[in-house]
Amino acid sequence: MAATASPHRHLLVFPYPAQGHMLPLLDLTHQLALRGLTITILVTPKNLPFISTLLSSHPSSITPLVLPFPSHPLIPPGVEHVKDLGNSGNLPMMAALSKLHDPLVDWFNSHSNPPVAILSDFFLGWTRRLATNLQIPRITFFSSGAFVASVMDYIWNNVEKLKSLSEIEFRHLPGSPVIKQEHLPPVFKLYKRSDPVWEFVRDGVIGNTKGWGCVLNTFDALEAEYVRYLKAYVGHNRVFDVGPLSLTGPDVSDRGSSGSGSVLNDQVLTWLDQCPDGSVVYVCFGSQKLFRKEQMEALANGLEKSGTRFIWVVNSGTIQQQDEGYGVVSEGFEQRIAGQGLVIRGWAPQVPILNHKAVGGFLSHCGWNSILEAAVGGVMILAWPMEADQYVSARLLVDDLGVGVRVCEGRDSVPNSDELGRAIAEVMTKGEGMKDKAKDLKGEALAAMSHGGSSMKNLDRFVEEVCQLGA
Repeated sequence: MAATASPHRHLLVFPYPAQGHMLPLLDLTHQLALRGLTITILVTPKNLPFISTLLSSHPSSITPLVLPFPSHPLIPPGVEHVKDLGNSGNLPMMAALSKLHDPLVDWFNSHSNPPVAILSDFFLGWTRRLATNLQIPRITFFSSGAFVASVMDYIWNNVEKLKSLSEIEFRHLPGSPVIKQEHLPPVFKLYKRSDPVWEFVRDGVIGNTKGWGCVLNTFDALEAEYVRYLKAYVGHNRVFDVGPLSLTGPDVSDRGSSGSGSVLNDQVLTWLDQCPDGSVVYVCFGSQKLFRKEQMEALANGLEKSGTRFIWVVNSGTIQQQDEGYGVVSEGFEQRIAGQGLVIRGWAPQVPILNHKAVGGFLSHCGWNSILEAAVGGVMILAWPMEADQYVSARLLVDDLGVGVRVCEGRDSVPNSDELGRAIAEVMTKGEGMKDKAKDLKGEALAAMSHGGSSMKNLDRFVEEVCQLGA
């Protein structure tokens, strides 16, 4: 039986406004509300629509706290979400949100039943200082996995020593991985000692493992050894792997859609129903990646030459970007591949697609949410890591778990379309061993989130621990 909290145990949840960060924390918040916690969720006005499903599911236990978005010289007026800035917008977004410190202190001090803790995204490391000032614990939510969290902590704690190395040895981690510097999140190479912006980033990252505890969107079968490492590293047991959280949200069919996705959902699933089991490769590179003209053409030609059925999700960008060839599918392509493939522009119902029996492979940038959704679908990964933590996550899939194969790498790479086509065709027709491992991982993911599973037990344990706070 799930743990039931006292109705007076109040938690402040602070998501980071980027899709890959926000979705899993909203799913976690849903689970915490089901277990009886009272929750205030902090958003700025333009991010309020993202939590509408959650609010309607829990009208009495989840309350929004809507604070004005603080201005920042590098963020255009009216922009409050990273999807409108791209990956380079993370630093100004983190800096802008840190200005909410004082309004949050005022809100806390005026509240009749203030929160007993802050649960905030790992990109909001400055909230540890806020929690200290309020004399309550800060709990870090990692929307990524334990391997990435461990790597990030180490490189930021040793940034001066590691910056100049071409390869970095992580001897303290399970398996002692050696990772090329170019495959690590690029921000730490830009670090400048004593620069206030970079010291702010560094302090935030290294503070993530120094708080009261950590909650991670991962599960035992995926990363048990890295979770064990983190527990040993932080010196306590308050490290909770509670994923894949995509299995537990209030409604996963239109995750990330800003409007109704039901019509598109029906069209795509009808198309998939006509395809043989395991024959379709799903192609999607997340909500932020926009391909330039040469990349679009290489990918289109590779998909066509593969002879493999496919669904390709294309980010189109602004009208100006389209005029420059970004996100533009070349004329005639969709007519040529009419029987072979489907092109979707903008948002796609990724969870139902990956769970359809016709889909056997996922050509992905290896963003963590996509990895978990592929695991739940029992689908192998054709990895094209590009930036941030994606190379580290791809390594976990390909080298540690054997559920993926690398087909390209690099944000600006233009693959050889003949080689890409061959690679897709080969893995989709001959990758039986990988397919079997992916199906096994699906079983483990479903078991973790079922009654009595490891992640469900960790969720219950987390709520029990939170209920001890402020007692």
